[in-house]
Amino acid sequence: MQRQLLVPRLFLQHFADTSFLVERPDGSLHAFLVGLLSQTDPRAAYIHFVGVCPDGKRDGVGRALYERFFALAREAGRSQVRCITSPNNRDSLAYHSRMGFRLEPGDREEDGVPVQTDYDGPGLDRVSFVREL
Repeated sequence: MQRQLLVPRLFLQHFADTSFLVERPDGSLHAFLVGLLSQTDPRAAYIHFVGVCPDGKRDGVGRALYERFFALAREAGRSQVRCITSPNNRDSLAYHSRMGFRLEPGDREEDGVPVQTDYDGPGLDRVSFVREL
């Protein structure tokens, strides 16, 4: 249920041009990326949520979605892409590092990772990334 709350209908309705779905041949969902172009910072694009079915990990579909979003952001004149993850999501931390994102400073460190305390509300600490395009 928590993941459903991260991707409310409004993202698919109002950010359809910057969000992507990958379907399997049978029409079921294989992977997705929900992204947007910042309305506040004309340099920035933001990746809100990405998912790849467990059986599709390591097949390059995640990288392809990111690369497609990077290209779209460049075409829109954006020079950086931002995203966040949870401090305990080691797979995400490693993946974003491999994709060329750098960790942004936090207000504390956890196991050597800069963490922004209460970023998404009380007790919802996050790690922030940025990648220059």
